[in-house]
Amino acid sequence: MITQSKPRPSVDDAPWMDLRTYDQGWFDRGRPGWFILLWWLVQGVVFPLTPHFASGVRVKLLRLFGANIGVGVLIRPTARVTYPWKLAIGDHSWIGDDVVLYSLDRITIGQHAVVSQECYLCTGSHDMADPSFNLVTKEIAIGNGAWIASDCFVGPGVTIGSNTVVGARSTVLKDLPEGKVCYGSPCVVRGDRPRPG
Repeated sequence: MITQSKPRPSVDDAPWMDLRTYDQGWFDRGRPGWFILLWWLVQGVVFPLTPHFASGVRVKLLRLFGANIGVGVLIRPTARVTYPWKLAIGDHSWIGDDVVLYSLDRITIGQHAVVSQECYLCTGSHDMADPSFNLVTKEIAIGNGAWIASDCFVGPGVTIGSNTVVGARSTVLKDLPEGKVCYGSPCVVRGDRPRPG
């Protein structure tokens, strides 16, 4: 049996992007550089040293740096928030271990919502049609009572409806309606979420 080898991409093919022209100077991080560095120091040193049960300390630190966080919120010590002043979390919600809230733009999480361990909520991307590969940011909104199960990716501009469940390891690139069970890569609606009781 003879197999044909696949053609390999040539290193001589001209790139469609010129990363030398990338310019993020227009982007407003929302706080001065020294404040951002102070936050990253606090998050990198203090957060991991707080005991697992000391969510209240982490919530206070996030509020101190501008996050809008309700009562009864649980945040694990390994969770990461890029810019807290672009984050709002409603009452009694949970943020799991190793969650990344990449808040270049606003992230809003409703009340009684769960973002499980190792999820990545990403508000930033790049314009692939732009030779300068310019930054693009869009808000993310997670509705009340929603559950984003382990290891999910939620992309820029996505809204997840109230009381919707997103199954583990899903890739959410489009809005999801409320009260549904959704999963997959890409994530799609699979059925209705049963009402408790």
